[in-house]
Amino acid sequence: MTRAVTNGETATFFERREKLALFLSDGLGMFGLFLVIAFFLSALLAPWLATHDPNQLDIPSRLSGPTADHWLGADQLGRDTYTRVLYGGRVALKVAAIGVTTSLVIGLILGMIAGYGPRWLDNVLLLVFDTIRSFPTIVLALAAVSLLGPSLNLVLAIVIITSIPGYARLARTSTLALKNTEFILAERAIGVGTPRILALHVMPNVIGPLLILAAMDVPVVVTIEAGLSFLGLGVLPPTASWGTILNEGYLVIRTSPWPVIAGGIPLVLTTLGFTLLGESLRDIFDPRLRGRK
Repeated sequence: MTRAVTNGETATFFERREKLALFLSDGLGMFGLFLVIAFFLSALLAPWLATHDPNQLDIPSRLSGPTADHWLGADQLGRDTYTRVLYGGRVALKVAAIGVTTSLVIGLILGMIAGYGPRWLDNVLLLVFDTIRSFPTIVLALAAVSLLGPSLNLVLAIVIITSIPGYARLARTSTLALKNTEFILAERAIGVGTPRILALHVMPNVIGPLLILAAMDVPVVVTIEAGLSFLGLGVLPPTASWGTILNEGYLVIRTSPWPVIAGGIPLVLTTLGFTLLGESLRDIFDPRLRGRK
């Protein structure tokens, strides 16, 4: 028994080391990781990296280009664009972290229940998932804003509601594949309860693909927040957000393109970073994709 356990642990160690080596050898994946780390650090350290208060007015410098005092220029009110981009990253990080984490947890639980539970419950949950997915995010946002008014909390709620079905369906599919495996049937035969089976045996085998999906969903969530804020349905001025920076810059783009450039580049780099990282992890953990690549 001791040898079997030792051999199993050794095999797991070598498997993990092989996957780590594959990831380190993937240039695009490492570049994506670099961009993701830069996104997190710039958002978390924004108060220390900023050169001005994000709402500080400097009217004489309004719509100026990059200078020694304003590294990325100033907007139509003279506010430092570099500082506002950093604080906009904090809003994007908050929406992505809370939205993706909450969606993943709820989707994981509902997906396991749907896959492991009785057929009627599976059908009911699938109906709910399909109903939610049938509503476009922007249409749902417009309806919610007309009732509740624009706010960051509303953006979070919309992101969570529209993201849950994707995680739930993936968790359901993985749970169905595990439901009748020998080790699950053995656990049921000796009287182990359903919550314990789901927590100790199903969830560890389901969580991996969901984490990869979460990494690829982060740029989607960030883009949704920026898009809603650009349309005036999300974060409201004077709070700094990449979407509001783009909206305000679009109005004065003929006079100064710097607000649009400064607000668009971090959005593009963040999306690129999480996409490259997610695709690299997906290729590594899915042998079929790795072989094709």
